Amino acid sequence: MRYIFGVLLMSGLSVFASQAMADAKAGEAVVKKSDCMLCHAVDKAVVGPAFKDVAAKYKGADKATIAKLAAKVKAGGSGVWGQAAMIPHPQLSDAELQDAVTWVLAQH
Repeated sequence: MRYIFGVLLMSGLSVFASQAMADAKAGEAVVKKSDCMLCHAVDKAVVGPAFKDVAAKYKGADKATIAKLAAKVKAGGSGVWGQAAMIPHPQLSDAELQDAVTWVLAQH
């Protein structure tokens, strides 16, 4: 019985990990096709913060935080990382933005 439970648990974790990897891959594609890299880099601040710094600040983010960050990217704004304003991204769907944020938060 424990063996079966262990196999089911590991299978579930594997599916979850596979989905997370697929979401991250989709997020990377969104970041690369949009204008994100004009103001950001993975490992250094450009106009905006480095993605690794964003990932460190929001380490362990849950789905609600990811949705909140995606909404912030969609709306644009300033103040969290200094006075430089991030332009809004209304052309990206909520799903694309959540995938992009998931990818950014994986850059630790």
